[in-house]
Amino acid sequence: MQKLCALLSVVLCCTTTVLLAQSPGGGQMDPAAMVQRMKERMKPMLIEKTKLSDAQADKVIETQVWAMGEMRGMRDLTEDQRAAKMKSINEEKEKKWKDIPLTDDQIKSVNTFFEEMRKNRMQGSGGPRQGAGK
Repeated sequence: MQKLCALLSVVLCCTTTVLLAQSPGGGQMDPAAMVQRMKERMKPMLIEKTKLSDAQADKVIETQVWAMGEMRGMRDLTEDQRAAKMKSINEEKEKKWKDIPLTDDQIKSVNTFFEEMRKNRMQGSGGPRQGAGK
């Protein structure tokens, strides 16, 4: 479960980076605009890969943006604090997904979708940067 939470966090960070890098204004996009942009760009792929309904996909994306917002500012935390916060955010996100309602299989499918997005992002950027932030 912790590995899944860590992977989801990485996916969220990568997704945020891509969306913010492409946003006008240098990453100063408000959450509503971010939700709209993700719906335009990711929703068709999300629906195709996960077989969610249009309404379910909207709520999944809204929850993703919420989680990304919650993860802002985590750089200043210690590794233990960051892990605890990520675990808490991911648990809350999963609870929100269950409230949509999504089945366990649908949640697994959504998690796989975002993991694939992360892998594709890393391959497109040449992989993780060594020594970034040091």
